Amino acid sequence: MKKYLFSVILLALVLSACAAPEPVTLRLMTHDSFDVSAETMAQFTEETGIAVDIFKSGDAGTVVNLAALAKDDPLADVLYGVDNTFLSRALENDIFIPYESPLIAELRPDLLLDPQYRALPVDFGDVCLNYDRAWFAASSLEPPQSLDDLVDPAFAGLTVVENPATSSPGLAFLLATVDSYGEDGYLDYWRQLVDNDVLVTDGWEDAYYGAFTAASDGDRPIVVSYASSPPAEVYFAETKLEVAPTASVISDGSCFRQVEFAGVLKGTEHEEEAKMLVDFLLSRQFQEDVPLHMFVFPANERAELPEVFLKHSQIPDNPATMSPEEIAQNREAWIQDWTAAVLR
Repeated sequence: MKKYLFSVILLALVLSACAAPEPVTLRLMTHDSFDVSAETMAQFTEETGIAVDIFKSGDAGTVVNLAALAKDDPLADVLYGVDNTFLSRALENDIFIPYESPLIAELRPDLLLDPQYRALPVDFGDVCLNYDRAWFAASSLEPPQSLDDLVDPAFAGLTVVENPATSSPGLAFLLATVDSYGEDGYLDYWRQLVDNDVLVTDGWEDAYYGAFTAASDGDRPIVVSYASSPPAEVYFAETKLEVAPTASVISDGSCFRQVEFAGVLKGTEHEEEAKMLVDFLLSRQFQEDVPLHMFVFPANERAELPEVFLKHSQIPDNPATMSPEEIAQNREAWIQDWTAAVLR
């Protein structure tokens, strides 16, 4: 009898082991700039038992293109990093599953750009003009206060910007000029910038670390960067700074707000687990880790900012904005016309 009971128990244990579900590993597809602490991602795994494989696959535009091409056989379960300049492309290609996360109530309402909740906002950042405080303090010239100042002859040869065809902040700044001067006026504004000896680089690093006086041996004290660049300068300074060496121009319409989104990719084999990961990306736990790793602002209004952000960051009250649909319809034409007017 004992032998029989032992055999039954052993068989039950074997069947139970066979029936136990395999641990799930989710693939999170994102851009190359994705950066959060290993501890934060480990907490998600500890709480859920779900592992996460980070799949970095280029800039925001490349990520969307790859996801669209592979939508019938998705490369990942969740996509994070598509921004509002490429959001329409993602939605038109129908790569996301609608998901009304319970954390939507905690998100900034102005960042909810998709009423069907296919793509949910995770963070935002403002592309703004930054200037070198020390350079202007040593000059008789006051720092710029608006986009108009850049075409004043007094500012000739002082500004470096990025090419919108090859740079995300470059595209954002182009959109700010379209929003400010209209389709009939933005090219005239850029022609005035050219006449005022604006320098155009391929990317942000070339502009900031190659030409900007506050961060290089360059000769340009004005650069297109981010409103979060001043706190980054303080945070990474080798010696403690009480005042940021740079400042942002945040007058109405002079900055462009970039919003980054995440969504569950259609075709995932782990839809419920993928939704849990999206919830985690929206949670305070993840959101409060974002500022000091990617130097963007959390979309969750309950998330607390680190002290260096509270003290040194500047958030514009009225940044330039544009619907994802308008951007999608005109982006390529605006870039082509800009190229013809500025580079040729």
